[in-house]
Amino acid sequence: QVQLVESGGGLVQAGGSLRLSCAASSRTFGNFAMAWFRGAPGKERDFVAGISWSAETTDYADSVKGRFTISRENAKNKIYLQMNSLKPEDTALYCCAAIDVGLEWVGKRTNAYDYWGQGTQVPVSS
Repeated sequence: QVQLVESGGGLVQAGGSLRLSCAASSRTFGNFAMAWFRGAPGKERDFVAGISWSAETTDYADSVKGRFTISRENAKNKIYLQMNSLKPEDTALYCCAAIDVGLEWVGKRTNAYDYWGQGTQVPVSS
């Protein structure tokens, strides 16, 4: 069973920056497509950013393009989400997701992913 643990969240003012991390406990992490989703408690999670196993393919929600950057370090079993120019509407619980696909692919929907972390909170104050 794959476990994902997010970190790096915390209160930040509008215009500020944070870097989120997601650590995976999998020996096959290098074959995983990974993504970040976000949502308010009790609400549907929205796609934020995704990255293929090779990191040659990335994708972003329109609302974060130009502000957020997803990356990965396979040797450390980690992915990151660098968030710049944060806005109050970015406030959410940010969750990491993974699927062992081994293909040059990124999914944008929650049902594409098999494994999920519990999330890290990012409250952005105005």
